[in-house]
Parts: sequence; C-alpha cells; structure tokens
Amino acid sequence: MEIFVTSGFRRKFKKFSPEIKRRAKEKEKIFRNNPFDSRLETHKLRGKYASFWAFSVTNTYRAMFRFLGEKKAVFVDIDTHNIYRD
Repeated sequence: MEIFVTSGFRRKFKKFSPEIKRRAKEKEKIFRNNPFDSRLETHKLRGKYASFWAFSVTNTYRAMFRFLGEKKAVFVDIDTHNIYRD
C-alpha cells in the first residue's frame, strides 16, 4: 500500500508525544500490509465524513484516511475522537 499524507496530518503528527508517534508508526506498518487488519479496527465513517475511513492508533487516537485506489491511500487527519468534529 502506497501512503500519502496531507500537510495537516503532518503538522498534527509532529506535535504528538514520542509514544503516540511510535504507536502511529507501528499501526502504519500494519496498514501498509493490510488496511483491514483487525488490530487497526478500520471502519467506514458516516455523515459528512462518508468518503473517509479511520483506524485506531490507540484507544484515544484515530487516523482518518481516504482510499485513492486499491493500493493507495492518503492520511488526512490524526487526533483524538475530536477528529470527527468541526
């Protein structure tokens, strides 16, 4: 899986603690091999986010992404459950 990241994702990621960054990198490796691995808890979003998916980084943090094709995805946001709010 080829992964792209938005500038917003990159900005937020830089602000996280080393532990959250480490966990996110671990999950990203799993995602590259299988975006639907059960350890990720990947799920389709609804409502105004219906074109997006998310997976769990920790119990608190989520990464939001969109598939760009069968072998490509773009990570658009990473945050707590606030990721789903405006």
